[in-house]
Amino acid sequence: MAFVSIYLNYMGNAEEAFEHYKKVFNTEYSTPLMRIGDMPDQEGMPPLSDEDKKKVMHVAITVYGTQLMATDMLESMGHQLVLGNNITISLNPDSKAEEDRLFTALNNGSKNAVAPHDEFWGYWGCCSDKFGVQWMFNVSNIEK
Repeated sequence: MAFVSIYLNYMGNAEEAFEHYKKVFNTEYSTPLMRIGDMPDQEGMPPLSDEDKKKVMHVAITVYGTQLMATDMLESMGHQLVLGNNITISLNPDSKAEEDRLFTALNNGSKNAVAPHDEFWGYWGCCSDKFGVQWMFNVSNIEK
């Protein structure tokens, strides 16, 4: 079943924020917290520091029926948190074809666009639209 979620970016304090949100919304993680160090090695990716490996790759909780998810950005990879890139609307369609359609319709040729492609967790891509809104697309292959 397709759904929409909200994806937040942090500069190293995603876990702290989500521990706080768990208490505020009286909820638990809806998926296991994944650290950047849990990620399989990717071809061409530079080695990560032990500190970066401890940061959050993905965390999620459910708030009033909506998934609130997050990641830590890596300063060592040139990431900077600025107003506008701290939140992304994450679309989780039912098929790769629908994800491709959405990406094509929303992508404004942004320099940060990543065309949908297979990753170890599923079929993923991202872009910004002509209004500056950030979109992420994911057809997961991980069982819930």
